[in-house]
Amino acid sequence: MRPGFLLGEVANGLRRNVSMVVSVVLVTMVSLFFLGIGLLAQQQVDTAKGYWYDKVQVSIFLCTPDSTDVASCAAGAVTPEQREQIAADLEGLEPLVTQVYYESNQDAYDRFREQFRNSPVLDTIPQEAIPESFRVNLSDPSKYEVIRQAFEQAPGVESVEDQREVVDKLFTFLGVLSIGALALAVAMVGCAVLLISTAIRLTAWSRRRETAIKRMVGASAFSIYLPFVLETVVATLVGAALALGLLWATVRFGITGFLSELLAGQSGLISLVGERDLWLITPFLVGGALLLAVLTAWAALRRHVRV
Repeated sequence: MRPGFLLGEVANGLRRNVSMVVSVVLVTMVSLFFLGIGLLAQQQVDTAKGYWYDKVQVSIFLCTPDSTDVASCAAGAVTPEQREQIAADLEGLEPLVTQVYYESNQDAYDRFREQFRNSPVLDTIPQEAIPESFRVNLSDPSKYEVIRQAFEQAPGVESVEDQREVVDKLFTFLGVLSIGALALAVAMVGCAVLLISTAIRLTAWSRRRETAIKRMVGASAFSIYLPFVLETVVATLVGAALALGLLWATVRFGITGFLSELLAGQSGLISLVGERDLWLITPFLVGGALLLAVLTAWAALRRHVRV
């Protein structure tokens, strides 16, 4: 089959089946968009885990005058001697303990007022109710139990908390969102397969006379099927291009633009997914979409076009 004749036949087919082509373009665009969002979200979770698990701290909160219900705080607020003993015990846990930050009551109260400056209950919390603390960085964050067992019942210590518990809840939430996006993408891929199959069947029916003439002159199955497959490939490529455009806009303006500016100035910068991550998954998105479209179209043709 001559390339010029083949391209003309594909162009005519696309022109005569505009509604079906638009449907395939749209469902391909939506499917790849949600699939790309799911993949980027999962990559962001993995990146954030690698960052935060190296940054999370164990917080040792010291007794306040209101902590008398805790056994280790029965004598009231932490004393200078108890505070110095806790600091010395932490130094003795090197190299597990890599850094220790002491936050005084005043520093803790200032941070509390900054974080909750718009809260209506701000002025109802007295400064003495905000505990001073030691913020401890560990060389291996998974060994939090060593710190907890060493200080949980120590005199002057109200509680020992692992920030990983809070971070893990956030990652679980983000993981659920990414899985939800992937699940929706899978559902949309199923819709795409059904739509392509239906489009092929209706197109083949509308062009059954042309197909019959080709069979009569001895055309091979491949030459009969090829125009239909190429029409599907063109529609899929257009849908993939639109999906990549939406993903690029989301990354460029939503993540590296708005979200990066929102996080600017925070303590520590999170490594966010960017355009490079999008281009890394692009071959898989486009290649997978084309492969699925070709296989679906070929299977539908073998079923509905007898050669």
